[in-house]
Amino acid sequence: MIFRIRTVLVVCALFAVASSSVVRAQPAPRERMVDGVAAVVNTNVITYGQIREMLMFRQRALADNMESEEARAKLKESQDAALKDLVDRQLIIDEFKSQGFQIPEYVIDDRINTIIRQEFGGDRSAFVRTLRAQGFSLTRFREVEREKIIVQAMRQRAVKSDFVISPDKVEAYYRKNVSQYSSPEEIRLSMIVLRPGDESSDNPVEAKRTMAREIRAKLAEGADFAGMAQMYSDDGTSELGGDWGWIDRKTLNEQLNNAAFALKPGELSDVIQIGDSFYILRVEARKAATTKPLSELREEISKKLFEEERVRRQEHWLDGLRKKAFVKIY
Repeated sequence: MIFRIRTVLVVCALFAVASSSVVRAQPAPRERMVDGVAAVVNTNVITYGQIREMLMFRQRALADNMESEEARAKLKESQDAALKDLVDRQLIIDEFKSQGFQIPEYVIDDRINTIIRQEFGGDRSAFVRTLRAQGFSLTRFREVEREKIIVQAMRQRAVKSDFVISPDKVEAYYRKNVSQYSSPEEIRLSMIVLRPGDESSDNPVEAKRTMAREIRAKLAEGADFAGMAQMYSDDGTSELGGDWGWIDRKTLNEQLNNAAFALKPGELSDVIQIGDSFYILRVEARKAATTKPLSELREEISKKLFEEERVRRQEHWLDGLRKKAFVKIY
């Protein structure tokens, strides 16, 4: 029986670990057998070499920081996910074979010709040279592409896309997750901060208080806030003229937050003392809190729920394959 495939085939995500299909190719079977066994699926062996190959780019990204516990944990997590993907892939291929399906050779030819055209400018010799440089034969590469097509086709066959997401589900999701589509009230804030330093004054705190009041008075008379901040502020934003950019109510401590959000655009705060430090705030602009209406989000949420349902049904199908197969993880 010939398993019919659509002309346009999407590369399976289980193999999507690099930008080039040639780089992604699996090692030859003889090379696999000299590596440690990570799992057995029915009568098929999955090796640690296959896992390392799938993760080679991820491992490079973490290599510079492998001393950290976080990096090692992420690598272990990636390895576990890769092993699961490889097991699932083998289960799908075994199911394909058990159903007596076949992939016509012209489908593989079309796929390889597309790769040569898109990635090598139509130069078949360059394609073959690249394969050899990577240590792969054309026969093995055809096998890899065949497996990709099988996995993608079987997933599409197992999970139909004829279901719909009801408006009620979309509305329920929106109500439950409305905070994801909301923006809090924000202000554009400028700030001058004065902190006691190495002043020769007998009372450096009082000296800073006096300075803060003088600066506040000059600002009220029209002095340039940015210039005053650059000259006097002890804050890290002094070089930016005291500009804190847009902030919400979670940015500052409670006392500064209450003072800042009570100001109107263009309004100065009084001198605010917190501990031994003194603050002068000015709000440049405000943005009111907003929430996107469901009418603007219905299509987006529907697509999200559709994809989640598709993944759920696919996982249910894979669970069925796992239950009737022999799988041993080492």
